[in-house]
Amino acid sequence: MEKNIKEILKQVRLIDIRTRRLATDALAGQFHSMFRGRGMDFEEVREYVPGDEVRTIDWNVTARAGRPFIKKYREERELTIVLAVDVSASGDFGSTAHTKREIEAEIACVLALSAVRNNDKVGLVLFSDQIETFVPPRKGRQHVLRIVREVLSCQPKRRGTDVAHALDFVNAVTRRRAMVCVLSDFQSAGDPAHMLSALRRSLRMVRRRHDLVALHVNDPRERNLLQVGLLTMEDAETGEMIEIDTGSAGVRERFAERARERDQRLERALRGESVDTVEVDTSVPYIPVLIALFRSRRGRRR
Repeated sequence: MEKNIKEILKQVRLIDIRTRRLATDALAGQFHSMFRGRGMDFEEVREYVPGDEVRTIDWNVTARAGRPFIKKYREERELTIVLAVDVSASGDFGSTAHTKREIEAEIACVLALSAVRNNDKVGLVLFSDQIETFVPPRKGRQHVLRIVREVLSCQPKRRGTDVAHALDFVNAVTRRRAMVCVLSDFQSAGDPAHMLSALRRSLRMVRRRHDLVALHVNDPRERNLLQVGLLTMEDAETGEMIEIDTGSAGVRERFAERARERDQRLERALRGESVDTVEVDTSVPYIPVLIALFRSRRGRRR
């Protein structure tokens, strides 16, 4: 156990060192422009003047006064970021230098450090097919390092994945408007149609109250098989074992086709609920992907 704790602390230090500069340099300003201003507090009602946004007219006050008035808002001074991180068994898979769980931890650290630089609060929800850990939003660098430790050291009690349940939990415990970032491979052993139906319902509920971004973390070997002959594969979440012949071109093609269909179903579900989605491949640097997301969201806000 002592060795495990030392190893976890070593990982935390390495991730902290590796991501601190990324959060400071590569994402400086990008994070602020992506999220800041999403939450607004009502300040006052004042009389309309030419050039004001017509959509801000308060029609009730206008009707009573007989002349147009608008609602004036002020930008919230701080933002709450909630990181919902998938710690199910499928996240332990990795055919590259890092597992999906490790990449999720690094991205969570980058986002958390960026939020701290903006004096924002960060919270954490670790989930499998149940809620494994909840860390309420707070500020500060030590709090961020605690979040990374929680992600790396989590020993989930369950192996499955239920993103919909995690989103419902976030919606229940987060009262003020927040930025919710879901990091998951979105792989579930259950019925795909039922899973996607439940997911869409939960996405819709969260989107009504919060800003939502999905970071879909995947490994290249989950989409394309290498030609290595007979291969025994285990479903990390159910323990089911199957043997396949990767030497067969037909087998490899069917595997790739099923992976494409799975990704397309998920993409349609996320796009159908207007959720910004980032595809994160464990074999490709993720910082350029995050920056592209930040810039695209900033462009839409403008």
